[in-house]
Amino acid sequence: MARRDGHERKVRGSQIRESRTEKNRQDRRGSPSTGGRTTQTEQVSDQSTGARDLDSILDSFVKTPETETVTRRIERWLSVDRPVHLVGPTGCGKTALAMRAATQRDRPVVWINGDADLETTDLVGDYAEQERVSIRDNYVHNVTKSTDIVRDRWVDNPLTVAVREGATLVYNEFSRTKPAANNALLSVFEEGVLELPGQRGDDRLVEAHPEFRAILTSNGTEYAGVHEPQDALLDRLVGVYMDYYGFETEVKIVRSHVPAAPDDLAERCVDLVRTVREEFDWTVGTRAAIIAAEGVTTVPAAERDDGLFIEVMTDVLASKVADREELAAASDCVADALENGGESR
Repeated sequence: MARRDGHERKVRGSQIRESRTEKNRQDRRGSPSTGGRTTQTEQVSDQSTGARDLDSILDSFVKTPETETVTRRIERWLSVDRPVHLVGPTGCGKTALAMRAATQRDRPVVWINGDADLETTDLVGDYAEQERVSIRDNYVHNVTKSTDIVRDRWVDNPLTVAVREGATLVYNEFSRTKPAANNALLSVFEEGVLELPGQRGDDRLVEAHPEFRAILTSNGTEYAGVHEPQDALLDRLVGVYMDYYGFETEVKIVRSHVPAAPDDLAERCVDLVRTVREEFDWTVGTRAAIIAAEGVTTVPAAERDDGLFIEVMTDVLASKVADREELAAASDCVADALENGGESR
């Protein structure tokens, strides 16, 4: 797929997950036949490179009273056609929760991952392909007239696909995208119409499908690389603020991601992470406990002593500290927690 300037076109985050109903229907009848045509949904699905990653997020989701409570809050607002903005510290489970709520709607799910290089065209689409139309005229016997016409072809990107198809848009880390690129969301959320900059004629405006919904996730504005979204956009969103889950839920999350970790190992890793989190007021998410459990399980159970836990936790925390002195303090905190039982529940 090539742009008009000759550069390779990258489709950012154009991942679509079929609804459960459609997936089950196709499983029963085999591959769908479209008579040689390729639907927009199939085109996007073909471009997906991270579908397995999205599946793994859903497979590892755990149902607890805490996660179900937040899921119900999201579903409440989606049911009245309000876009939901999940805000919380890194590693608190926003992405998994967004995907869980999106798939519960039993509609296709389109995924976008925000970043500083994302532009409006990466969201809505562009004249990014060329198509060749060949005309063969055999009206006169033994005389063939051949005409080739090369013209630009518009290609929808994830936001436009979601709006057209009535999918649930999951826009992960949307505040990492520059605010100007997200202006396309304003008219969709307010008037239910998407304007396609660069598109021509009557196709410039796309009316949102009645089933289109959106879930956006972001870290707080205090995080590096995060842009403060424009007030006009935030005014159209319902904000659901999240924090780290309780001890029992975090343990279940670790177990779901690291099946080789027994309950006592998962509990110990979560205990240590929570101790460091509270002692230093650091942003150390459940993901750190998952990584620690993965590291510990590389060693036979009989050899998992306190020294191993200190070593593993030091490695896990090393990327979150400013210098060696701070890391040494964190290691001492882990050692003290192990010595004292580390009950931070």
